[in-house]
Amino acid sequence: MINKKNIKLKKALFKTINNFKKIIPMLTGILLLVSLLNNLLKDIYKELFTWNIFFDSLIWTVAWSISFGIPMTSYVIWWELKTYWVNLLAITAFVLAWTTVGLVMIPLEISFLGKKFAIYRNIINFFFAIIISILTVFTLKII
Repeated sequence: MINKKNIKLKKALFKTINNFKKIIPMLTGILLLVSLLNNLLKDIYKELFTWNIFFDSLIWTVAWSISFGIPMTSYVIWWELKTYWVNLLAITAFVLAWTTVGLVMIPLEISFLGKKFAIYRNIINFFFAIIISILTVFTLKII
């Protein structure tokens, strides 16, 4: 019985290592593309504030859903945006879209999770990023 567990464990470990070998080149390309997009678009992001609740949430969700980021770095960027008096709606839309919607990551998601799941997940997260950012601002105004 111990031998069966060891064999299953070795198979799982071998499968995991093979999956990492497949992911590393894709992930490297995605990270390079994200870095390039963020550097090219950083001046455009500043000009997209209208102080309109619905338009800001839509624009910032679209702008940041193109790229992809790690939640830990989004908190640092959130703080920097807050110090420059960027409205909370845009910041919330940024954090939600940047960490949950990733159009750049779709090829990787499709290859591992399936096309239907990846597309539905990104569409649902896109709309929820808009809804949650608006609801966050309204909730804080009530409190």
